[in-house]
Amino acid sequence: MTPNPVESFDDEEVLDSLTIGRRIRQLRTDRGMTLEDLAGAIERAPSQVSVIENGKRELKLGELQRLARVLGTGLDDLLSPEPPSRRAALEIALERAQRGPLYSSLGLPPLPVRKSLSDEAIETILGLHDELQRLHEERAATPEEARRANVELRAEQRKRGNHFSELEDIARDLLGAVGHDGGPLSQRVASELARHLGFTLHYVGDLPATTRSVTDHRNGRIYLPVRQAAGGDPRSALLQALAAHVLGKQEPRDYPDLLRQRVETNYLAGALLIPEASAVEFLQRAKEARELSIEDLRDAFATTYETAAHRFTNLATRHLGIPVHFLKAHASGAISKAYENDGAAFPTDVLGAIEGQIVCRFWSARQVFEVEDRFSPYHQYTDKPNGTFWCTSSIQTTSSGAFSVSVGTPFAHVKWFRGRDTERRKTSRCPDPSCCQHPPAELANRWAEHAWPSARLNSSLLAAMPSATFTGVDLTEVYEFLDAHAP
Repeated sequence: MTPNPVESFDDEEVLDSLTIGRRIRQLRTDRGMTLEDLAGAIERAPSQVSVIENGKRELKLGELQRLARVLGTGLDDLLSPEPPSRRAALEIALERAQRGPLYSSLGLPPLPVRKSLSDEAIETILGLHDELQRLHEERAATPEEARRANVELRAEQRKRGNHFSELEDIARDLLGAVGHDGGPLSQRVASELARHLGFTLHYVGDLPATTRSVTDHRNGRIYLPVRQAAGGDPRSALLQALAAHVLGKQEPRDYPDLLRQRVETNYLAGALLIPEASAVEFLQRAKEARELSIEDLRDAFATTYETAAHRFTNLATRHLGIPVHFLKAHASGAISKAYENDGAAFPTDVLGAIEGQIVCRFWSARQVFEVEDRFSPYHQYTDKPNGTFWCTSSIQTTSSGAFSVSVGTPFAHVKWFRGRDTERRKTSRCPDPSCCQHPPAELANRWAEHAWPSARLNSSLLAAMPSATFTGVDLTEVYEFLDAHAP
């Protein structure tokens, strides 16, 4: 059954602004109205109507109803997903292609869709684009399969505001079962939770190198490392193991399954460390005082900065009405993890994947490494092509090197955060290559013919993901470990 367009709009589903814009243009021309005529009828500037017809602005329900009345049509007709003509369908497809990551990666200038551009020319361009897309997918090795799966999962997270209510319910029930009613989750309570679920804990010095923990379901044991990794939280590995058990996770079938397992187990572990009810109460008080701070959330629940930052993204949009972005980047600028529902416009590859891309050197995630004081919070405004964003960043030192963890929001929402009075401000023109992807001309002219750096390549640069398991865990080593330690 096809959903009613009005019901879909009320459910806040994303409407196809390109198709709606073309339908408005078609209806306007069918009625012999000029751009100026329609603009006058709805009391808008002609330039604003042009933006609407080109699909560059989403319309509110009231605006759609007004346009429908002026154009003498019904709202359901205006919101029909079908393009109004074959020509409109071609134009929409071309516009979508140009807005996609593949076209952006080619460095080509935008192609205006004018009447002088024939249908045949558009079809040729679309054919070339589809063939390039096919070749990219065909040549993609196993890691790229995981990257594509990650793009799809991130889109789902964005749609949900990165909030999984079913996992919040599970966390609340588990904490209630061991009598934890809020505040920091101690190591003792985490151990009680393991006992409640039927496990004993065993700390060993010979945990397989490819694992963070090993769960023995046959004997009800969880094996954990004696020594905690630098910058880590001793409760995290345990809670993630318990989360995987509670959620009934098995060996993943494919990359989408692997990534979903990681997201859900990490989410549930975070919800146990920072319970929703007490965290929301804490954050709402901070918002009322205009003192939101990741550092305060970290300290209130005795977690790492990264855990607090992750958890803030779970709760900020759903409970505080604040769109946010999260970014974890290596000192080299390579993105390790990222999430956004505020239009932060992270760099992507042709598949739309973010991980591994290099952050603009003028963003807070890179600038924080230039500051000697690594204990004080770092705040910065960044003027980007799509608006001004404010970020707070902190450097975390791990066994894999130094990483910055950043949380940001658009300028309109910075009023709720501590650190909004910072005078640090940078301008980023990325993805324009002249911003920071190429050295300044004067510097390049001075050194281009006289320098040859030896790159430090990742040892797995040319390697595919392990073929035996999707997780890369050495199962032989794990099974030998269990044999050695079984009671």
